[in-house]
Amino acid sequence: MTQDNPHLSRRTALRTVAGAALASVAGCLDGNGSTGPNGSSSPGGGSGVFRQVTVEGTELIVQFDSDSEFDQINLIQPDGELFGQREVAAGSQQVSFDLGTAYAPGEYEIVALSGEETVGESPHSVQPNLGIIEMGIGRNQPEEMWDGPESEIEEEAFVTLENQGTGPDAVTKLLFIGDVPYPSDEEGTNYVDDEDVSGIYDPESDSEIEQVIIGPGEQITLYSSRSPFAFVPGAGTSCSEESKTGEFELILETRVGGDRVTKTYSIQYSGSQETDNCEISISEA
Repeated sequence: MTQDNPHLSRRTALRTVAGAALASVAGCLDGNGSTGPNGSSSPGGGSGVFRQVTVEGTELIVQFDSDSEFDQINLIQPDGELFGQREVAAGSQQVSFDLGTAYAPGEYEIVALSGEETVGESPHSVQPNLGIIEMGIGRNQPEEMWDGPESEIEEEAFVTLENQGTGPDAVTKLLFIGDVPYPSDEEGTNYVDDEDVSGIYDPESDSEIEQVIIGPGEQITLYSSRSPFAFVPGAGTSCSEESKTGEFELILETRVGGDRVTKTYSIQYSGSQETDNCEISISEA
């Protein structure tokens, strides 16, 4: 697409894109994106050439009839630039584009071409919408945690998320800021600004994971890895016989659009300096 001609339409631009440029984007679009049972979907656009457009996992899938009279499908980004191109083999019924988790959210346009002629197009919104469903502490709800030592699980938290949007996203950091016993800022583990630390535990690999992908319509549970509910001598907040109350903010940093998902909770704890004898309760503020 050229910025020098304001009258040049997106469809015209697509038909004049150089083959070399198309090849350069194709290389990064042929990855094996994960798919899931739930995905955003919409019927074909105004031309009726597509049967369905869905987003499953990180893949945008375009379905059509095997006798469709077009040989190429292009995917246009919200800014009007070409995201990718797929050739349509004779008798095929679908093509897919791997969106990954670094795409620009917004309305995409799927364009069907027969040679140099546009024979149909369909808009499709690709926009994640993450929401926090539930958050809890391992010491209070061990049944919601992974199968591990009680001494480790009781210091960690679980967070259940749902993606109610139409596009995938990736959670890259899990933070607890405020009156938790061992917060994620300089009062505790201090990894807020550390790009190499996510604070997210992966039970399968038994290690901290860089990111967790959540597709549209999916619900997942994340686990903390930096012991935000551990009472560490000389750091964070101590537990005393006198009941204490406060607030903390649960923060999830996401990759698409660089957004943050946050929720504020009230916290109360009492007992003694010994971790085993301290009771903690949380509720949404």
